[in-house]
Amino acid sequence: MMLRRPKPTDSEADLLREQERFLTSGAPSAASMVRRPDKRRGEAGDAQGTDSSENERNQKDVVTIEDLPDQLPSLTPAPPKKSRFKASRVTFENDDAGERLDRHDTHISAVLSRIVERDTSCAPISLPAFTGLAFPKVLHRSETSTQVPSSSSKGKRSIFARQIAAQRLKEDKTLKPSSAEPRDQILCSDPGSRLVSGEGLPGPDSSGETLRIHQENQAKLHAMSKSEILEEQTKLLSRLDPRLVEFIRSRKAQSAVSPGSPSEHTAAADPCSEEDPPAEHPESGESCRTAAGSVQSPAEAEMEEESEVKSPPLTEEDLPVKPQKQWIHMDTLEPEKLEWMRDLPSPRKKGTKKAMQARFDFTGTLIPPSEDLPTHLGLHHHGDEPERAGYSLQELFLLSRSQLIQQRSLALNTLACIFTKARGGEYQSVLKGSVTSTLLDAGLLFLLRFALDDSIEGVMSAAVHALKALLVCAEDEECLDCTFSWFCGLAGFPLLPSSQEEEGEEDEGLDESMRETAKEKEERKSDYDVARQDVIKGLLRMKLLPRLRYILEVVRPSPRVVQDVLHVLTRVARHSLWSATQVLDCPRLMETVMSEFLPTSWTCPPSLSPPSVYGRPVADAMKLLRVLATSGRHACARLLNSLGVRERLSCLLSAEPSELMMEPNEALRITTEAYRLWAAAAAYGQACQLYIDLYPALVRTLQTLNSILSTSDPLQLHRLSALLSLLTQVSHTAGCHQELQAGMVRAQGEACPPPPPVSWGHVTGLQPLLLGHLKGVVKGLDDPVQRDGVLTLLPAYLVFLQAHYQQLSRQTCFKPVETLQDLEILTSEVLLPLMCHDVVQNLMKNLRSSSVVCNLQSSPQSPEITASLPGLGCSGWRDRPGLAAPSSPFALLTGLGLVFETITEIHKGLSRKFSGLLLSEPVIGYLRSCSQATPTLSHSRSWLLRHEHHFLYLLLRLAHRLVPVEPEVAKHASLYHQVALVLLPWLLPGSEFLAHELLSTVIFSKDFISEGHSGGPEALELGELKLHTQHQTSHSLQTVGALLREACTQLPSIRGCYLTHLAHLEQSVITSRDVFLGRSPWIGSHLLPELTGPTLPSDWPFIPLIGLYERAGVSDGGGLAVEELPHGSLQAVTHCLQWLLLLEVWREEALKVVLPVAKLARLSCVFLCSSDLFLERPVQRLTWGLFRLLTRRSRLDSLDLDVPPPGLASFQDLYSALLAQYEAVSFGDRLFGCWVLLPLQRRYSASMRLAVFGEHVGMLRSLGVTLDQLSVPIERFTSPPEDSLPLLRLYFRALVTGTLRLSWCPVLYVVALSHINSFIFSQDAAVQEVEATRLSMLRKIYYLTDEVLKNHLLLFRLTQQHLQLGFDVYAQLPAGRAERLESVLGLQDDSGA
Repeated sequence: MMLRRPKPTDSEADLLREQERFLTSGAPSAASMVRRPDKRRGEAGDAQGTDSSENERNQKDVVTIEDLPDQLPSLTPAPPKKSRFKASRVTFENDDAGERLDRHDTHISAVLSRIVERDTSCAPISLPAFTGLAFPKVLHRSETSTQVPSSSSKGKRSIFARQIAAQRLKEDKTLKPSSAEPRDQILCSDPGSRLVSGEGLPGPDSSGETLRIHQENQAKLHAMSKSEILEEQTKLLSRLDPRLVEFIRSRKAQSAVSPGSPSEHTAAADPCSEEDPPAEHPESGESCRTAAGSVQSPAEAEMEEESEVKSPPLTEEDLPVKPQKQWIHMDTLEPEKLEWMRDLPSPRKKGTKKAMQARFDFTGTLIPPSEDLPTHLGLHHHGDEPERAGYSLQELFLLSRSQLIQQRSLALNTLACIFTKARGGEYQSVLKGSVTSTLLDAGLLFLLRFALDDSIEGVMSAAVHALKALLVCAEDEECLDCTFSWFCGLAGFPLLPSSQEEEGEEDEGLDESMRETAKEKEERKSDYDVARQDVIKGLLRMKLLPRLRYILEVVRPSPRVVQDVLHVLTRVARHSLWSATQVLDCPRLMETVMSEFLPTSWTCPPSLSPPSVYGRPVADAMKLLRVLATSGRHACARLLNSLGVRERLSCLLSAEPSELMMEPNEALRITTEAYRLWAAAAAYGQACQLYIDLYPALVRTLQTLNSILSTSDPLQLHRLSALLSLLTQVSHTAGCHQELQAGMVRAQGEACPPPPPVSWGHVTGLQPLLLGHLKGVVKGLDDPVQRDGVLTLLPAYLVFLQAHYQQLSRQTCFKPVETLQDLEILTSEVLLPLMCHDVVQNLMKNLRSSSVVCNLQSSPQSPEITASLPGLGCSGWRDRPGLAAPSSPFALLTGLGLVFETITEIHKGLSRKFSGLLLSEPVIGYLRSCSQATPTLSHSRSWLLRHEHHFLYLLLRLAHRLVPVEPEVAKHASLYHQVALVLLPWLLPGSEFLAHELLSTVIFSKDFISEGHSGGPEALELGELKLHTQHQTSHSLQTVGALLREACTQLPSIRGCYLTHLAHLEQSVITSRDVFLGRSPWIGSHLLPELTGPTLPSDWPFIPLIGLYERAGVSDGGGLAVEELPHGSLQAVTHCLQWLLLLEVWREEALKVVLPVAKLARLSCVFLCSSDLFLERPVQRLTWGLFRLLTRRSRLDSLDLDVPPPGLASFQDLYSALLAQYEAVSFGDRLFGCWVLLPLQRRYSASMRLAVFGEHVGMLRSLGVTLDQLSVPIERFTSPPEDSLPLLRLYFRALVTGTLRLSWCPVLYVVALSHINSFIFSQDAAVQEVEATRLSMLRKIYYLTDEVLKNHLLLFRLTQQHLQLGFDVYAQLPAGRAERLESVLGLQDDSGA
């Protein structure tokens, strides 16, 4: 009968009813009461169960609980605790687990199972004695001198505990060893071991046994030398558990006696302590207490090569003021509380291999660990490593949030200095990792943003300075300013981090309409995630701009803070068009800048360094406007029309700098920035009316050239260069006036840009004036004083001349005869003398050393580059060779190239006069270096690479004009062509027009492929004929020479094919053309497209094949995406293969950037994009030729199929598609068969061979490629022997079942024979499974009914590609193989018997 359990709602009647049911059922109770005698009182038990009244009184109640679990359930989810020494306990194999549990079990069940009541009937009861003393006894201060000091034990102890310790110490003194022992042993040894206590030893004399063991250990130590002790210590430390070693050391530290104890003084006075080795023997757990220092572990001794000596504890004699007994709580010396008064320990004197925490001084200089600096410098106020000077990054972070204003300011200023030095690359060689990246990951942006909100102006100013040091590199800005007057120096890439767009897992499988947009994903990100990817975007999201506006408008800080804020705003504007728009849209920010730092009227400053810059023009504010203007046409129009920039330009530029009532250098800087801002506006066709209004002032400034050259003042030179850039842009705009006017007439009311107010007649008078200046400047090269200034101004003059003659040829007033005469005079009097000048020739020798393309290695002190905060990396650009360095010839040669290009376009007869530039030795050497270079792409290189690309392009354009007419230049045609091929995939976004021009002129020009008309194909045919006579290769492959001859005749069609497939770049080409040709009214922005990669991919010659595969290739379902190829596909594929064949034979270096596996994968599209395209005769012949080139011995060694081809997850996926396509549509084609066989070489992954003999074994029936047709040596398939057991089984099964036959698949038949034969007769030791498989195969081969296959498997000797079978066989079975076969068959007979 089942009894229910009581419920909380049951009443008393319910409980009684249940009790009655239980008693009626007769079920046993869960607990029973047993009467047991008390054996401690000698009582006997009653077997009958009758108890007397006396026994009842003395009997104890014993409660037994049945079914009590051995382990109670845990009440908390915490993990069970593990014993520290459980692993080190010794257990025996035959030890009973139950007995061991009974011995050690302390569970509560061991107590509850048997509860015995204690007998207290006979216990005596006594009352405490009456006394007049207080309890506990009052301790007077006069008695504390006899107690043990608190430093004698670890931690702080109470007065009562110290009194007890003193009493125990007094008792220990009575237990000193007897006088019968030797005196020196008593003095030099401890009274006992600190580790061995004697607990657990049988017998009453356990303490004596412990002392005897300790004395033996001490005797062993005295008998050993110091080196022997250290050697034994090293062995023990290497064997023992580190946790056990740590425990032993902690026991030693706990049991150490205080320095002030009598035993310590006694030991210290002993002379034998000078001889004791300062070592600790782990075996005895003891060391001599009188040692002067402690020896470090061997690992520490090896790393630091020095031992640290512990300083002695403080005594009363060391105190500057002696304590008096009358002083309350000052009569007892507490050394641990006085440690902070001790002198700092000296820093390490030797170097260490161990990484140490970096510490910096207040200027951001890294302090070496061994440098000992005085404490008055304030560099030791930290707790960690107090002996080392300087502050770590963590400590600076802590100080920056301090309650003290000075500490916050000091920490932020120190961080600013660290950022500045980190950007300069000063920590690259001494610190591990990037300082800037580490700080950003630690939340530096939030720290600086919080500090900007500080109510204390000093802290806020330090935060602004730190933010400026983090974001702005002064040398980057200086370098950009110096290249402003170069060709296309206005344009620049946005400083955006590299985009890393990754689709989230939640977007996978969703339709495009259901997926989140980029804006929605950005809004969903946290501030930290945004700042981690893009520092500028993260700061803008933290409302940086309103805070900076508040600082400028309300706080009105000092001049340095104002400049820092303007620098930060400039860096934000360089980030992107979006960030520049944010700056313009921030309420009252630009209005504050214009009214406070670019006023229309101001007074003369009272001193050279005024305390405030408010109400006075600031050059950095003008630069901010210039950077904002370059971001876009509309931003520039807002500045000119809404913010009153036009009036500021007129006010600043209408007078001389000396008349502006400003500090002279500041006046020069602000007028320079004003010219640059005006040039940026004129490049859009804006602010041109100012040119007409200020023309007299501009001419007056130009007339100061001689005085500027005589002083060579850099500020004056930059100001004149900025003016020349302005005149260049105005000339471009004036040249478009006539075209825009005609377009407006044709538009008849439709949308059309209006013509600018300046026409060509307004700029005609500039050319004679500047040409005269140029002649004088060229003569100034002979003057060493003027040389540097001349080299600075020459590029700007040459760029202006190019713009003038380029626009002149498009005007209706163009007079060809007069212009040609002027050009001849210009060439003979200016350009040729300039090109042949010794200074220019010496500069040209620096081409390779200044090149970014040719110098891939970074400088020893390269700047730190942070992914979320890209920069230009121009630290130290003036002091090291580089493209923008003063010793670089690129700016001057680019200007010359521009003038040569424009002149030769107008006057083609002057082309030959400029051949000296192309034929000069420095240029030829530079071009050879470029043809073999592989530059990398990054923000720090891109803006300089763009200028070098311009120079290379201009050289190739000049070569294009000279190669057909100048034999000397034509000798280097192949070099120019090679440079054009490598330059094409280098071109960056914004240079699409240059790529189009190269494809249209140089790339596919037969004049630059000199091999095509100088016997190249014929020489190749002769070489193939010689190869055929030596190796007897197939005649069907000897067509490369004829194919090349045909490809050379098809070069115009090939060019048209590629231009057609690049038609999607048309809009980018037009935009780039407008910038390159100076079509000002059509330029939308001087910010180049985002730097996501080159304009064309490195494998651009494969574009027609890849495009066809993407449109018509294998779909996800396995079939073809379209049933019929698009019109013209065969011709496009043929032209693509012809061009690839030409490059592989004559321009192999141009395709070296494409991996061999990538080439094989791209060419596989021939077989995958259609079911019959590869069967077309032109495609078949060209693909055969390319296959032969790819399978040359040198190429085979570099073909690594384990490397994933670009754009694919792995080559095996592509190979699976090839196998499926072969089975479906190959019809036994030999070319397709060779393509499939190539990845089956032994050196590649066995998974591809398993796929052929496993999933696609049916293709062996049609894979009839012969060994003659295969251009790959058969040894690459058979050597080394196969070691994959599953693959060997598949080989054997295919041979035995007849799936693989010599007549069907000769190549793989020979391969399988070779591997099976090597496997069954191998003598190498192997595991049981492999050996059993060998024996099984050998038995099955012996009993084969196919005698031919049997003989092939048993008598196979070597592969011989020239034989009919493809391999050689033995006439009879060799002795070794015969013995092996007999032993196998003998084993089988024995087992059968």
